[in-house]
Amino acid sequence: MTQRPGNQLFDAYFTARDMREVFCDQGRVQAMLDFEAALARAEARVGLIPSSAVAPIATACDAGLYDFAALGEAIATAGNSAIPLVKALGKQIASSDAEAERYVHLGATSQDVMDSGLVLQLRQALALIESELAQLADSLAVQAQRFATTPLAGRTWLQHATPVTLGMKIAGWLGAVTRSRQRLQQLKPRLLVLQFGGASGTLAALGEQALPIAKALAEELQLTLPEQPWHTQRDRIVEFGAVLGLIAGSLGKFGRDISLLMQTEAAEVFEPAAPGKGGSSTMPHKRNPVGAAVLIGAATRVPGLVSTLFSAMPQEHERSLGLWHAEWETLPEICCLVSGSLQQARLLADGLEVDAARMARNLQLTQGLVLAEAVSIVLAQRVGRDTAHHLLEQCCKRAVAEQRHLRAVLADEPQVTAELSGAELDDLLNPAHYLGQAQVWVERAVAEHNALTV
Repeated sequence: MTQRPGNQLFDAYFTARDMREVFCDQGRVQAMLDFEAALARAEARVGLIPSSAVAPIATACDAGLYDFAALGEAIATAGNSAIPLVKALGKQIASSDAEAERYVHLGATSQDVMDSGLVLQLRQALALIESELAQLADSLAVQAQRFATTPLAGRTWLQHATPVTLGMKIAGWLGAVTRSRQRLQQLKPRLLVLQFGGASGTLAALGEQALPIAKALAEELQLTLPEQPWHTQRDRIVEFGAVLGLIAGSLGKFGRDISLLMQTEAAEVFEPAAPGKGGSSTMPHKRNPVGAAVLIGAATRVPGLVSTLFSAMPQEHERSLGLWHAEWETLPEICCLVSGSLQQARLLADGLEVDAARMARNLQLTQGLVLAEAVSIVLAQRVGRDTAHHLLEQCCKRAVAEQRHLRAVLADEPQVTAELSGAELDDLLNPAHYLGQAQVWVERAVAEHNALTV
């Protein structure tokens, strides 16, 4: 069986299908054709072209009518995708209505077609990303509340620290998702705008009808008309790319935490199991964090792509050479990588497997040392901070050297037992009694999520 050339082997792993459809050849061409059809309708509305020309133009604005391979070959000579597409569009229209062909693309330039088409694609991409983020946030909110009081070892510098709760950790992931959702809402008015400036941004070819046509075109495409064309002012799309970079990084943090918690030595939290998922080609026992790998992979790849967008910002004069071209595949690839990361993140959040008993056992690995701070804080109020800190430090060293539980070492220390009873020591060395505001942080993160959802 002959396969079409392309990079399809990894798409299902790293990219969500619906996002790839937005940015496939069909999606790109259709978005540009949607611009051309809307331009014809707008120009007919203000009387620049006859209304009879609209239907033939609109009918020809169907991506299914065009040979993408031929367009690709032509782009190599033309320098952008709009030039050969407009030519092909003109031929398609002329085959049925030669008069209507005279009015296609009137007053627009190639970059108007491509940038406005890109914005139409980004609107679809944004809707997909917002939907995925909202569903991910819903799952994380449920899981954060479910494990709000489940203790596990906090880890700083990859070492056991004081206890936290799994719910608090999940609330941290949730908070990052909520902030990204807020950022996307805030940037929409700046991103979803028309690009329409003609050759050098003045729309001079349209004379006095330029602004009425621009307003009508924006209405046809359901985009905002910006204060001016933005051919070489690229902050809008770079802002979107930067926010996607933040999303990728936040999801990478989620994936990194899950992969660390899945390590054999920890074995506290796991990705959901599925037939054939996470296995090894040689080791039957393996359960690899394959979903987390996508999150970490995207978080690793996206920053370089975002950097390309930033690097392409100093574009020359009114139209750019090369820097604009550097954007064409970069932003779509960022969208695709983030979509794949979100797809995997949702699977992780929905099916999170938790071993609370293992968490409890791991909290005892240091034999009470992770709660030395709790004892020190109380003891400091009775004998002074420096004395208490020094005393606990010596007891901890002795516990390690003698391989004894801190509770037993403290019980042998007269300076400690003179101030703290056995019951007090038991209470202070109970991980469930030293969780601070962990539950409050969960409640606040969930409330912030709920406020945004409403």
